[in-house]
Amino acid sequence: MNKTIGELIEEMHQKAGAKEYHGHEYMGLERFADDTCHMIIFDVLTNDSPVGWKGERTRLFLTEEGYRKSLENQKKGHIKILSHAHVSHGYLHYDKKEQLR
Repeated sequence: MNKTIGELIEEMHQKAGAKEYHGHEYMGLERFADDTCHMIIFDVLTNDSPVGWKGERTRLFLTEEGYRKSLENQKKGHIKILSHAHVSHGYLHYDKKEQLR
């Protein structure tokens, strides 16, 4: 039986070990935006975090400015970045092989 493109993408997603978190979906349109340069998965640590709710694990696809703001929020203790990948034309290039996906 032939599979749809959506089914094939979902299979690839699962084989890569990716999970769904709050925020952007693994294959969300944000991933393919021209100005998207980074993907992070992070835990929200405080109620004062500008993104998400305390206790959530979140994935976001970000511009350079969005990534800079995320690093600032990590320094302030609002979030803890657990995984980072550079994004190029929708492809994810993880900093380390063993990262959350």
